[in-house]
Amino acid sequence: MAGHSKWANIQHRKGRQDEKRGKVWTRIIREITVAARQGGGDAGVNPRLRLAIDRAKAANMPADRIKYNIDKASGTLEGISYEEIRYEGYGIGGAAVIVDTMTDNRVRTVAEVRHAFSKYGGNLGTEGSVAFQFKHCGQFILAPGTSEDKLMEVALEGGAEDVITGDDGAIEVLCAAPDYEALKAALEAADFKPEIAEVTMRAENTIPLVGLDAERMQKLLDVLEDLDDVQDVFHNAEIGE
Repeated sequence: MAGHSKWANIQHRKGRQDEKRGKVWTRIIREITVAARQGGGDAGVNPRLRLAIDRAKAANMPADRIKYNIDKASGTLEGISYEEIRYEGYGIGGAAVIVDTMTDNRVRTVAEVRHAFSKYGGNLGTEGSVAFQFKHCGQFILAPGTSEDKLMEVALEGGAEDVITGDDGAIEVLCAAPDYEALKAALEAADFKPEIAEVTMRAENTIPLVGLDAERMQKLLDVLEDLDDVQDVFHNAEIGE
């Protein structure tokens, strides 16, 4: 779409994460806690914990803090018990939104999520109302200027399902969620450094928004992401200039 830049959106997202490092660390600690409690503290046999540790390292969390939180969750230290809850809803122009939360008080969390949707132009939906519009997958996004031919070869050999080059030159590599770690290793071995590397909920189709609608959608997303209990927000809006 005219004016739309996947790369610009990525840089905006990374900038906001840098501004809110304390909140990012809090979310990662929650993820480490739940992963270690569910699958144990050995990252070698706990894929979810490995992903959480990767996120922690990418956010520059100190190694001793990572270890402390793993030990706290998997050992004898007592801590808060978190529950994972997914909410689904609609944003501006009918854009689909998924909000993944981790909370010790579901009554508080649903009230805050519902309030954010209603106040900023969206509405909270029912379970399953929009999730079918997303695919759970591994996603890598590389900067414009990356060698497409070389990346294609390495990615497909490493287990990628698709390699997509955007209009702005950014390259997206997709794989099945269970293949994420193997593909990540293959890309790193070939000296590719993705700006984004994660297991995510990727929208199958997008809804373009520009002007005031784009601004209102971004505001809704920002408010949802700022809620203390929110871990991740996924959506299918293409937010233009």
